[in-house]
Amino acid sequence: MELHINNQKFHFEQKQISIKTLLDLHGTTQQKGIAVAVNTKVITQSDWSTYLLSETDDILIITATQGG
Repeated sequence: MELHINNQKFHFEQKQISIKTLLDLHGTTQQKGIAVAVNTKVITQSDWSTYLLSETDDILIITATQGG
């Protein structure tokens, strides 16, 4: 499966992948302050384990940062 994540293409062996699995593979699950949008719709964290992604999905992963 090929997914567009933050305007970059990534290839995964799985035919179906959840947002949680994607974040685990991407190494961002342990971080706090993460938001995920699929096709411009924000997906709540409680749905990450069950929301299955498709090859046509455009995924945006945002990480909050501190600073001023």
